[in-house]
Amino acid sequence: MKVETRSVAAFLRAPGKARLVLLYGEDEGLIRERSQGLTRGVAGSLNDPFLVVELTREGWGQIPAEMAALSMIGGRRVVVVRDATDAILPHVSAALKGPGGALLILEAAGLGKGKLRSLAEAAADGAAIGCYPDEGRGVSDLIKAGLGESKVAIDDDALAWLGQSLAGDRAVIRGEMEKLILLAGPGGRLDLETVQVSTGQSAAGSADEGFLAAMNGQVEKADGAIEAAMQEGMAGVALLRMSLGQLQKLHQARLRMDGGMSAADAVRGMRPPVFYRAQGATTACLAVWSSAGLLGAIEEARQVEMACKRTGSRPELLARRFLAGLARRKPKAAQQN
Repeated sequence: MKVETRSVAAFLRAPGKARLVLLYGEDEGLIRERSQGLTRGVAGSLNDPFLVVELTREGWGQIPAEMAALSMIGGRRVVVVRDATDAILPHVSAALKGPGGALLILEAAGLGKGKLRSLAEAAADGAAIGCYPDEGRGVSDLIKAGLGESKVAIDDDALAWLGQSLAGDRAVIRGEMEKLILLAGPGGRLDLETVQVSTGQSAAGSADEGFLAAMNGQVEKADGAIEAAMQEGMAGVALLRMSLGQLQKLHQARLRMDGGMSAADAVRGMRPPVFYRAQGATTACLAVWSSAGLLGAIEEARQVEMACKRTGSRPELLARRFLAGLARRKPKAAQQN
């Protein structure tokens, strides 16, 4: 079945006997958030080795067996597959026809209309859920609720400004909320000036410029812009999260191009919209980076972000090394197309 927007929250809390949940759309952060929520709700944990298994593309053939396997300790198992495409269809079909009560969660960012979505919508024990970026009022409601949970108040004009400024990937929005919550503290209040300074609009502009320069192989320009962003107050972890969000947007656009869309249309379809001054550099990125190359860069960004959380790490240095590596890799990535 296709789960309507108004029913998504209730379904995620109680998926019932569904054996397949397909999470698709443009918001990879929201896809991951919903996938993790489903996994916790069914298995009680994200990393229980007896109840949760994650499969890469190389392991797609194991899906029917994993779906049929029983847990040694009881409880319902969850099988998670990231970056799913229509190519996974034969393995999913075989699993649904076979035995087992496990829940199969497919994370499929950028997936268009096709056989996989049709299967999930038509299957009696399947569900398809669209995951798209929050915009405008939806962002404001999300921010207000998130701040409220931490007993942080926010002025109306500050909330409206954030709603306009942070439309996009759910993971990016939550990252900004976490920063604001730490800044205000329990019982604190946020005004417009505070949130504008906190979200580092000046620093963000320099960081965007540095990221696009890196993706286009302009090493010196990238390093200069990144240095400016850090001088303007952007932390290494924030720079990495920004880069991850941009890579995810580029990957989604590149997938559309692989499906026959022009680069110009793919850029115009990116959400949140690409500023006019950055459209040329963004289009150039899509011309030289393959979907596989972008997917590899996304995974590397995630690994570097995890490394930043280790004791003794230097996030600013790790972020700069990561972006410098992207800049030097660009000619190699171009050859993959």
